[in-house]
Amino acid sequence: MKNLMEELKKSAYYKRPKQPKPSQQFEELEASSLFCVKCKEAVPVRKKLLLVLPEGEKFEYLCTQCGNSVGSKTSKEESPMHFVIK
Repeated sequence: MKNLMEELKKSAYYKRPKQPKPSQQFEELEASSLFCVKCKEAVPVRKKLLLVLPEGEKFEYLCTQCGNSVGSKTSKEESPMHFVIK
């Protein structure tokens, strides 16, 4: 039986079953709490828009207790941005 399977694998007629592509679980992660250096603990955060860039938008995460910046994120735009100047 083992030899038969090896022969089948070598033959041109044997097709290996295709592996299904893994489905994407999520598109983006969104932080709900991050570590704050001033508060010395994980705290809930607020998301603030900093910049609108051609490649996406840049956000800053702020501590809800003291207002300290605890992180940033740049979201990727799928379609390129076009500017019209008049």
